[in-house]
Amino acid sequence: MGDSKSILHSCLFFTANSLARVISRMAEEEFRITGLSPSHAFLLMTVNDNPGIGPKALSEHLLLAPSTVTRFADSLVHKGLIVRKSEGRETSLTLTPEGKKMQKSIMKAWKNLHKRYSKVLGKNKGDEFTQQVDKMSLLLQDSE
Repeated sequence: MGDSKSILHSCLFFTANSLARVISRMAEEEFRITGLSPSHAFLLMTVNDNPGIGPKALSEHLLLAPSTVTRFADSLVHKGLIVRKSEGRETSLTLTPEGKKMQKSIMKAWKNLHKRYSKVLGKNKGDEFTQQVDKMSLLLQDSE
């Protein structure tokens, strides 16, 4: 039975999912101050940085399925944080004044999350690890 522990902890699938659960819990705790899930907050931050962005480009930025982006955008429209404008087949998303006000608390939550895991991993090691995970994720996506 001891062998399965060794197998699990040398499996990218198992270890990546374990990491995702841990960091997701941390992010949810830190983003609680915004009243949004981390994913909703990152969508809002991306729209802030790219006013008028379309759902397709937004899904590419966030590496989410277009249907997920649409669902998140619907929720943020309902909360009065973004506006969806359609002209013909083109749709664009922009922040409302209320959505713009949220940016300060979103950045605070993001910085708190970064501080929290940097405290454990070390700032430089945490930043290097983040870059490596991003590179590996992109390599695996490109191989599909």
